[in-house]
Amino acid sequence: MNEIENLKKYFRAVNYLSATQIFLQDNFLLEEPLKPEHIKRRLLGHWGTCPGISFVYTFLNQLVVKKDADILYVVGPGHGYPAVQANLFLEGTLGEYYPQATVDNKGISYISNQFSWPYGFPSHSSPHTPGVILEGGELGYSLSTSYGAVLDNPDLIVACLVGDGEAETGPIATAWHGNKFINPKTDGAVLPILHLNGYKISGPTIFGRMSDEELQKLFEGYGYNVYFVDGGENGDGDDKGDVFVQMDNVMNKCHEEISNIQKNARGGKETDNPKWPMIILRTPKGWTGIESVKGKKVEGNHWSHQVVTKNARIDEEERKALENWFRSYQFEELFDKENGFIDEVLSCMPKGEKRIGKNKHAFGGPQVYKELKLPDPRDFQEDSSKPGTMGSSSMRRLGEYLNEVMKNNDNFRLFSPDETYSNKLDKVFESTKRQFQMPLKDWDDDLAKEGKVIEMLSEHTLQGMAQGYILTGRHAILTSYEAFIQIVSSMADQYAKFLKQAKEVSWRGQIPSFTYILTSSGWRQDHNGFSHQNPGFIDNMLQRQGDFINVYLPGDGSTTLAVLDKCMKSSYGVNVIVAGKQVEPRWINVDQATEQLEDGIGIWKFASEEDPDIVISGAGDYVTKEALSGLELIKKELPDVKCRFVNIVTLSQSGFGCAGNVVSRDDFDNYFTKDKPVIINYHGYPQTIKQILFDYAENPNRFEVNGYIENGSTTTPFDMQVRNGTSRYHVVQDACKKLAETGKITKEKSEEIIKKYDQKFEEHIAHIKEHGVDMEEIENWQWNS
Repeated sequence: MNEIENLKKYFRAVNYLSATQIFLQDNFLLEEPLKPEHIKRRLLGHWGTCPGISFVYTFLNQLVVKKDADILYVVGPGHGYPAVQANLFLEGTLGEYYPQATVDNKGISYISNQFSWPYGFPSHSSPHTPGVILEGGELGYSLSTSYGAVLDNPDLIVACLVGDGEAETGPIATAWHGNKFINPKTDGAVLPILHLNGYKISGPTIFGRMSDEELQKLFEGYGYNVYFVDGGENGDGDDKGDVFVQMDNVMNKCHEEISNIQKNARGGKETDNPKWPMIILRTPKGWTGIESVKGKKVEGNHWSHQVVTKNARIDEEERKALENWFRSYQFEELFDKENGFIDEVLSCMPKGEKRIGKNKHAFGGPQVYKELKLPDPRDFQEDSSKPGTMGSSSMRRLGEYLNEVMKNNDNFRLFSPDETYSNKLDKVFESTKRQFQMPLKDWDDDLAKEGKVIEMLSEHTLQGMAQGYILTGRHAILTSYEAFIQIVSSMADQYAKFLKQAKEVSWRGQIPSFTYILTSSGWRQDHNGFSHQNPGFIDNMLQRQGDFINVYLPGDGSTTLAVLDKCMKSSYGVNVIVAGKQVEPRWINVDQATEQLEDGIGIWKFASEEDPDIVISGAGDYVTKEALSGLELIKKELPDVKCRFVNIVTLSQSGFGCAGNVVSRDDFDNYFTKDKPVIINYHGYPQTIKQILFDYAENPNRFEVNGYIENGSTTTPFDMQVRNGTSRYHVVQDACKKLAETGKITKEKSEEIIKKYDQKFEEHIAHIKEHGVDMEEIENWQWNS
């Protein structure tokens, strides 16, 4: 029992330290009665979840001390950061990265003064926090991130704390199925801990009001072996027994189960869908805090969610309640100025690199990161010596490339929502399988207990798993239909925020970039219709402020290969590759594409003349084809007009080209001329390019930007271009208008050609209504100029 008593003392200490961070700016040891000036003027923070976070931390420490377990702690309720920081402070990890956080009186003053303080510590976990791979601000992503972290990390246990508020989110609901993908032979283990403190900001949680029987049925249905730890109404365990003893027993059982599952699998005993353990922990909201104040129940109620005595600085009754609360921890028994913390407290923590806050998997760098062995992209290109020759799809090219990556690397995974086949990346199945732990049927295709592809029809879960995999130093790609990646748009935004901060932290090492491959784009979702036509994810990513997000719109298969090769070599970034899966022309080779990627933009000489009268440009494969078709028609109608074709591959928040190395104003003029009209066919919303042009164009009126304008349906491929103003006929008409404005052709000539192509539109509409397919001259078009 001495061990349990020591754990209780440790728990008292970290709870006290959590509370001082929220409330105090002086008198941290309560050496005198609490006065108004001892209390912060602006009280910020969330107390209610802190005791639960620390309670779990206390027993995870024991697993490390007693079992030598390799533990990474992912805290879903990141708003309970005072608890995370209190534990990091006490174990000494915080002081290694913040030298003022010494484990003494000065350190207590430092962490308390700097919590939720301008240019101090934030209110939530963040990349500035040692041992953290999840901020936990926008809730729902803790469990999927945890499952990603243990893939291919066979010795790692991720303890994932899921708050009962977070448990109500959609992403968490699907992430519970992550256990169906964890191979006990090759992967680590996730120990989910569902913390039921019963309340959110202003009311009860659904899970907190469910009975044990309901919870057990639910999570057994998810495939878990469920253990309950019940602190009762007051945290003392009621008739269930001492909650510390309960937790100690359950933690040991869970660790034993995990070890046995892995031992059996690694010894050759294969089982379907092993029943991994999980813990459901009930403790009161704001446990160990103020029971009531001014007639309001605080502990065990929503009033303890954030700051429990908001007016303590000016209200004597609240201030007295606050002081009594602090004194209830009897911190003076645990710490004194001369000798620091007592041995009973210090004995509860692991030492050195085994400390939870020092887990190597959370820091990136050479301990966990290694570069991929990549093939030469030129090995997979098709002959493009005659530009415009029809080839296979960009996705087929990438499938061959990724197949070689799979063969040669054990630190790479592909995540896909049931779309590896649909997106034509299935060449990878020559060297790997889709990992799946549930029973397999003889007729299942490319499924196995072990594989490098994870497929689940939940973009949220896949995004989280990819994040967890990457943040622990490994490489991953998430591929999706372009329209449906918007499902994780906010989640991707949160990841970008995490990454932006992480880049500022000197002690965080190198990690790979997060790369998206988006295909089945709206331009060729003519068969599925309007719901499948949405290029908005590009816009969302380009709005993120920072020099680490790039959007790539390769014009053909060779360029797509060059782009992917570049992305696979990059680190600390977000790459979005948008390319089609249909058979399209090939225009340039990989060497030419690689050269073009230096600026992210290039003049295609086979379609360009010196001293042009007009510039035609394309950004994206399908619209590039239409732009070149339009250019060919311009030359047919107006042979004396000199044209230049500029292909745009890379966009970033700050302009054309890669983040941190955008095209300069002078180079922009070299590509697009200083004063000639420009027609741009863009893959996404025209406004995106118009915003970028704001920083480049002295005369924006010379630019005509066409793109997707939310006109779609179940129709033909060419009709999608017609409906959105990006067809070859539109390119001709727009060019005629611009050339007439510059005086290169007469107004009458312009109107004559425009009228001709208006008739072509009518011919097109009549044809597809009658035949259901595009005209032969469209379907069989090839570049001949």
